[in-house]
Amino acid sequence: MRPEGAVVMGTAGVGVDQIIAIAKDRADKAKVFESVQIQDGGLVCKALGSAEEAHYRLTPRDGSLIVSLDMADRWQSESIESTLMHTGDKLEELLDEELAELGYEGDMPNYRHFRSDALLFVFESTVPIGGLDTDDAGERAAQFLLGYEACFRQLGDMDADGDED
Repeated sequence: MRPEGAVVMGTAGVGVDQIIAIAKDRADKAKVFESVQIQDGGLVCKALGSAEEAHYRLTPRDGSLIVSLDMADRWQSESIESTLMHTGDKLEELLDEELAELGYEGDMPNYRHFRSDALLFVFESTVPIGGLDTDDAGERAAQFLLGYEACFRQLGDMDADGDED
């Protein structure tokens, strides 16, 4: 019998609450977000210095854990796409580089970019936590969250504060 609130994710005995708590601790210590909060069973981190409001999230979904960046502003999303188009960089490769700097040694991440039912522009990837114990799954979740932040901070208008220097 599982304790209330302990959602098992893709690997025996690993609870999403503990994974999110570990990732929250790492996100707080990194000091790269304007705010870091647990909401509705997931982690929500407000982007620091973004031209428009944007959020990085870790969200449990259908037995998986998803890392994402979302924003309501269409121009913000298009500024990211435009930067990628003009530089010729591939988002998967940029994410892979940032994750490698954080110690991740797995497969190159995939991503999806779409407009959600809530009318947000979303970039998302699945965090590969299958087969990991709670501590390792929490560390992997933190790597993907911080990797997303480091990758997207360089794109479009995600670092408007840095543009003014």
